[in-house]
Amino acid sequence: MNQTIEIKRLENLHKYEILDTPADGDFDEITSLAAKIFNVPIAIITLVDTDRIWFKSSYGIDVEEIPRDPGLCSSAIMSDDIYIVENARIDPRTLANPLVAGLMGLQFYAAATLKSLDGYNLGTFCIIDVIPRKLDARESSMLRQLSRIVMDLVELRLQSRIMIKEIKKNISKQ
Repeated sequence: MNQTIEIKRLENLHKYEILDTPADGDFDEITSLAAKIFNVPIAIITLVDTDRIWFKSSYGIDVEEIPRDPGLCSSAIMSDDIYIVENARIDPRTLANPLVAGLMGLQFYAAATLKSLDGYNLGTFCIIDVIPRKLDARESSMLRQLSRIVMDLVELRLQSRIMIKEIKKNISKQ
C-alpha cells in the first residue's frame, strides 16, 4: 500500500476514537448474529492499526488483537470487494499464516471492508470457519450489508461525540 495513503488511512481510523474502547453490546450483537446467519463459529469486527489488528467485537474467539503481519485482515483492506479464502490450507496467500498452520486451524475466511465516509478501509467484518467452504452471491451481499451497518454505527457514534463536544463548548462559553 502506498505509504501516503496508509498514513491518511491511519489518521482516518484514529479520528473515530474507537481503538481500545471497551466491549460494546451493539457490536457484539452484530457479530453474534453474523455467526448465526452464516453458520460459522467465528465472526469478528476488526480495525487494522499500525502494527496490529484490533478486534472491536468477536464472537467465538477470545482474543482482543493479533499482530498485523501476516494478517488476513491486512490483505482484505487492500480490496474494495469481498476478500475470500475458501480453503486456506491450499491457498498460497495463507499457507504461512499462523492462524492456518497453528492450533486454530482456520480454513475459511471471508471479509467485507469497513469503509469510512472518507473512503478509507479501516478494517473488516469477517467470518471464519475451520472447514473449507464457499460464499455465494447472496451471502456476499449480506456480509457487505453487515459491514455497512457497522460503519453506520461507527459514524453515528463519531457524530454524537462531535455534538457533545460542541454542546460542552457552548455551555462553557455561557
